[in-house]
Amino acid sequence: MAALAAGLAACGGSSTTATTVPTSSDGKTKLTIYSSLPLGGAADSIADAVLRGEKLAFKELAPTAEINGFEIQFVSLFSSSPESPGASDRAQVVANARKAAQDKTTAFYLGELGSGDTQSVLPILNYSGIPQISSTNTYPGLTTSDPGTKPGEPEEYYPSGTRTYARIVPRDTIQAAAMVWVMRDDGCKSLALWDDMSVYGAGLARDIELSAKLAGIDVVDRQGVASGDTSIAAKVAAVSSDCFAWAGTNGSQGTGVAVFDAVGSTKPNMKLYGPDGLATGEFTNPAQGGISPAIAPRVKITNPNIGLSGLNLGLSPLLAKDAQLNPYEVYGYEAMALALDTIKRSGKGANDRAQIVKTLFSTKDRKSVLGTYSIDPSGDTTITDYGLYVVKAGMPSYSRTIKLDPSLLAKR
Repeated sequence: MAALAAGLAACGGSSTTATTVPTSSDGKTKLTIYSSLPLGGAADSIADAVLRGEKLAFKELAPTAEINGFEIQFVSLFSSSPESPGASDRAQVVANARKAAQDKTTAFYLGELGSGDTQSVLPILNYSGIPQISSTNTYPGLTTSDPGTKPGEPEEYYPSGTRTYARIVPRDTIQAAAMVWVMRDDGCKSLALWDDMSVYGAGLARDIELSAKLAGIDVVDRQGVASGDTSIAAKVAAVSSDCFAWAGTNGSQGTGVAVFDAVGSTKPNMKLYGPDGLATGEFTNPAQGGISPAIAPRVKITNPNIGLSGLNLGLSPLLAKDAQLNPYEVYGYEAMALALDTIKRSGKGANDRAQIVKTLFSTKDRKSVLGTYSIDPSGDTTITDYGLYVVKAGMPSYSRTIKLDPSLLAKR
């Protein structure tokens, strides 16, 4: 990361000194908000839902594309390659961050979808002083040194020495505690815990394991499963716990579905749990290659969205009118809404990135569609509620809200 930061000046990054945007010939200063997402996947993909929300917020909250005399421009970038639409491409992710770093008008960067991708771009954006907001990243190491994070995190992502990254979704330390709360409530005594070997999955699994120990649940089978693994059936045969949890996404090759179908069919009495990375039709809907309807009633999924009834949709007439509102659309909306509100609160100083960052981190008791929250000094949201989802008619369906039990939260 240090070497990457050191070479940023050669690829268009500014120094760590704040960048002031020059005034255009018409007397107005242009400010650009970039979004980077792996678009072009399934119609109900998380990325496409996030982008719909971002566009909706921009349309609703900046209808004239002007705030405090600044001309606001929204640019959506694909972080996927043409050969693999819907899947992030690390080279493209980095190229997008460099594009934003080279643009003197950049005021905000919304993204990335995956925590692993953010690990790659955050040092680039931070070195250039560009504030970043994520609506989906949950890996704790991006903002904290919580148990389960790697040595050197999170400082290695901030070469400027100043925090510039904020997220509006609770980190996985909280998600793990929420999932374990459900397991304990369901009477789990022993747990088989597998992850997809990604930054997100492996980190979440470490948090789940720590919370499980606090809850008195014995983790008896802990392993990683790579995409395309052909030994899943043999691994399942050796599982002897009463509960199973998967830490990860479904993956581009449907590894999550393969694991759950194998575990569910081989262990008919085992309780099955998964995280927010599985809250998509690609995992839950058989018509899209999702899990078998026979095991769907046993699957429970944690998701930061607490159900549409628990949101303040009255703050957004456009969201309230959406008959097919996707939970991730709400998070995309709030990411853009927070960016626009930060620019507005920055006043005439919004052409100075340092001022925007300062204003972003001064966000306190913000009344939003997600509820009231603040951004803490680490860049985390103060929202800690999680939703519990079950599978109905092939889709994730909100069941109830999980309140944080501090006794299950892994401590530093």
